[in-house]
Amino acid sequence: MKFTLEYPGDVAQADARFLEGVVLARISREAQDHGFETLCLADHPAPSAKWFAAGGHDSLEPAVALAYAAAATTSLTLMTNLYVLPFRNPYLAAKALTTLDILSDGRLVVGVGAGYLRSEFAALGVNFDDRAKLLDEGIDALRRIWLSPTAPVVGEGFGGTGEMRLHAPVQKPHPPLWIGGNSRAAIRRVVVSGQGWCPVIGPAQMASSIRTTSIEDLDDLRRAVGRLRTELLRVERDPAQISIQVAAPPVDIADPRSVRRFAEHADELSEIGVTHLCVHADARSVDAVSDYLCGFGELIIGTWPS
Repeated sequence: MKFTLEYPGDVAQADARFLEGVVLARISREAQDHGFETLCLADHPAPSAKWFAAGGHDSLEPAVALAYAAAATTSLTLMTNLYVLPFRNPYLAAKALTTLDILSDGRLVVGVGAGYLRSEFAALGVNFDDRAKLLDEGIDALRRIWLSPTAPVVGEGFGGTGEMRLHAPVQKPHPPLWIGGNSRAAIRRVVVSGQGWCPVIGPAQMASSIRTTSIEDLDDLRRAVGRLRTELLRVERDPAQISIQVAAPPVDIADPRSVRRFAEHADELSEIGVTHLCVHADARSVDAVSDYLCGFGELIIGTWPS
């Protein structure tokens, strides 16, 4: 099992200091030093005040913030979780992501999703009902740009008109693409184009709010992973080569019983096929996060079988 830290500034009611560059650099270094493999950031370029008041959160532009984290670290993987491709022209998305892969010396994982906030689509001038189609087009365009940076790519509302002059990413054939969502369409995208899957486990009401199929418990997850494996084998892809990331169960690192329960739950998830747990730290203050990362690294990551 590997561990991803969701940047604490992406949590509701997080300390405002998490928007400071010096704090982002500090938390990135501490995550790396305490054994986390990855730092991830969410993507909300135009959130509404109504969403924030209902439990939403502040967020930094992920490609910019991850580049800042890259400069402060040496080995930490940098993940967009999730980069909403329907918001962006594929060439602009490719430029930002390729730049990040180059500047980090190939430490980027590109988690992508369709988005779910109707008001955010309206603010950005994108038709909300087209998001699934735009996600498919965006994934295909990204891969084509990365695999052949000189060949023009044409899609709905955009298109290169001749030979292009773009940089290739450091990672070959391209940065890993991890697909978010619980639906059969999300599984299809993983099978066709992905190197990872990011399902969401939670109550049906939560799944409805983010506009995806419900995966309420480990039995649901086990069945969904089984469908993914079946489809991968059908196209002669090795399921063992696909990463699966879910949110880590909550844990009180000051309570040995809570730590034991966490390990037991993580073992169950590992048996199902989960490879990465996305950890939400105590975001009440910067020092609280530092203490949490230290304890988590010592009591969980440091004791995990290698």
